[in-house]
Amino acid sequence: MLLVMLFLSLTAARAGTITTPEILSKTAAATIACMQWTPIGLCFWLDCSFFGCAVKSSLKIGHYSPDLVISSYNELGGNPWLEIRTTLGLAQKTAASSVLGTLLSIPIDSAGNRTEGSGHNRDHKNLLFRETDAIGHPQRFFSGFLPGLICGSQTRPFVPYFQSGIDALSWRQEIPEMFYPASFIPGLRELGHWPLHTWGGVFPRTGWTTQAEEPKAAALNAQRAGDIVTRTGQPHVYLPVSGPSSANQRVWPPGPLIETDHRTGTWQMLLPRTETSCKVFGINDLASLAGWGGGRVDKGGDYVWNLWRPYKCCQRRGQFFLFDIDWMTYPR
Repeated sequence: MLLVMLFLSLTAARAGTITTPEILSKTAAATIACMQWTPIGLCFWLDCSFFGCAVKSSLKIGHYSPDLVISSYNELGGNPWLEIRTTLGLAQKTAASSVLGTLLSIPIDSAGNRTEGSGHNRDHKNLLFRETDAIGHPQRFFSGFLPGLICGSQTRPFVPYFQSGIDALSWRQEIPEMFYPASFIPGLRELGHWPLHTWGGVFPRTGWTTQAEEPKAAALNAQRAGDIVTRTGQPHVYLPVSGPSSANQRVWPPGPLIETDHRTGTWQMLLPRTETSCKVFGINDLASLAGWGGGRVDKGGDYVWNLWRPYKCCQRRGQFFLFDIDWMTYPR
């Protein structure tokens, strides 16, 4: 599979495209700033053999991992990640066509990839619809080369945890997202600090956003996809990021993603502008002339981020885990 991905990345690509080698390279460039690798404590194990039992210790570490590549884009099946677009794009179109066309008699083109508004000059056409995918980061292939120093991730490389084309009904028609209190009560689950400033509400977690700045609208879609996949039992078609991380480690995985809380996850932009640091969405840019979206607008409407999530772990040194001691809080 990896060889196929690398081969496809050498083919001609349209503007606004990113390949697997580019994702790996851009991720590596941000590792020092985003990973925040830190020794945070000790774990103690009971190791038993025919000659008796002994208590052994192992270093407990904390760091952020690039769990997911989350893309926000306009055209159904047109994920800017070249290998994912090539392998999974048709499946999205087929699924969306089946759900919307058969069940609701809605053409695919009428369900998204457009703005809403009248023709009057005073009307702002800022109701946007975007597709969004959350795919397992390819870097997980290489995490096994540093045993004891890297925590096992809950995600797997190239696994489609969320594709809006597959989740066509909820992502387009807001069913049942419209019934959550946060979907109609201002100030609940805002990406920002309402009422001082906000990029928009995390709910309803659909492809529709009301936002004048396209990069912020795309970021809001990415936050919604991350919110869905890091929780279980959500009314969407998706694979939850959950479960054990490694058999050779004791791992404390991150919890659900929470907006504006860096302790649950941070974002690194890969496209259209490569960034080598990680931040949360929803910053206050009211005093900035260019705004947060300045320099981040893609003419084709393609946006890609890494979602870095914090893990804590220690290497297994015995058959039974006894207890752990932390000498600092992580993440801070």
